[in-house]
Amino acid sequence: MFLDEAVIDVRSGKGGDGAASFRQEKHVPRGGPDGGDGGSGGDVVLVADSNLTTLLDYRFTRKYAADDGTPGQGDRKYGKSGKSLNLRVPIGTVIKDARTGEQLADLAYDKARFTAANGGRGGRGNLHFVSSVRQAPTFAEKGEPVDARKLLLELKLMADVGLVGLPNAGKSTLIRSVSAAKPKVGNYPFTTLTPSLGIARAGDKSFVIADLPGLIEGASKGKGLGHRFLKHADRTRVILHIVECRPVDESDPLENFKLIKSELGKFSSDLAAKPALIAMSKIDLMPDPTQRQDLETALARIGLEVFPVSAATTAGLEKLLYRLAALLDEHPPEPTVQILEPKPEEDKVQDWAIERDEAAYVVTGRSVVRMVAMSDLRNPEALRYLHRKLVGAGVIEGLRDAGIEGGDTVRIGNLAFTFEDEG
Repeated sequence: MFLDEAVIDVRSGKGGDGAASFRQEKHVPRGGPDGGDGGSGGDVVLVADSNLTTLLDYRFTRKYAADDGTPGQGDRKYGKSGKSLNLRVPIGTVIKDARTGEQLADLAYDKARFTAANGGRGGRGNLHFVSSVRQAPTFAEKGEPVDARKLLLELKLMADVGLVGLPNAGKSTLIRSVSAAKPKVGNYPFTTLTPSLGIARAGDKSFVIADLPGLIEGASKGKGLGHRFLKHADRTRVILHIVECRPVDESDPLENFKLIKSELGKFSSDLAAKPALIAMSKIDLMPDPTQRQDLETALARIGLEVFPVSAATTAGLEKLLYRLAALLDEHPPEPTVQILEPKPEEDKVQDWAIERDEAAYVVTGRSVVRMVAMSDLRNPEALRYLHRKLVGAGVIEGLRDAGIEGGDTVRIGNLAFTFEDEG
């Protein structure tokens, strides 16, 4: 079964908490702090795999989580890092933020990787907080919380040539004739409901052809699942229009071509501008050479090369394949650019902002919220240390500039406190 879209929830591993402990040995009466750091949480990484052709694995299982880091211990023992989770997807998978639609990555080649959720940093043990005025810190950092996201996975097939045309135009029969692909063939519209790939050869050259399901008027607006089908043509380098020379419904082949060409342009100007050829299919059903020549001449006036072919008798197929191979040589693949999301930068606290709601002054910003989340809010010494960091980051001064007064409530992440202005 072919599946080209899936929505999944991913969650990185939480960082392990740092340890607040002191050296305790028989002959060392005044042992100093020796709390070790927590282990880092595991990442969730999506990896392109050339052995996969569908997103079917993500149809039923939609929640994925990496392992958490373990806590640090005394005697400077570090916690174990959580194991990262690698999710395999087919080459050509586009990754988007499911909530905003923002494209995050395009895994367009084998083994391309994208870190979808960064593992939480392990909390630092209390030995890191020793200073000239704080010789025996009783607190340690908590592990960084998990990074969670909802992702939309979209598979766009990687093919050199895309076959487009109306339903029942002969696309599936053609790809069966020129490759080992075996799509379903029937004498009725919409026989092909999922794309299929085949490898065609012309002499010593080979290329991948995609048989795309038939398009109808309004496909560019999603009619007849048009969006689902047209997106697969985005990857192709050459478009091969399949125009049935004698449609069963007695429609005009020339008008049929114009309809498909128009739908491609409405969907994407880039798609409409791709190099293209016309395969005038099923010529064995039009035995009159004069009629055949008249149709070929009319199609050629559009400005594209026309190749009369018959998949049933193989007439014209070799000539078509050699021309496709030459056209692909003229239009080599564009360099692939992989989009990667960098690891968050450490401890940069200039990204905060202050908002006012009915109940409190709310401080937002990844670094400041993370600073609070990694603080032991039950430890008075840790709270004093956090306050000094907020002062150093300019947050306290920012609250004053925002008009806060003594007794007002401040909320940062899961911390709410009453502001006391000490000048």
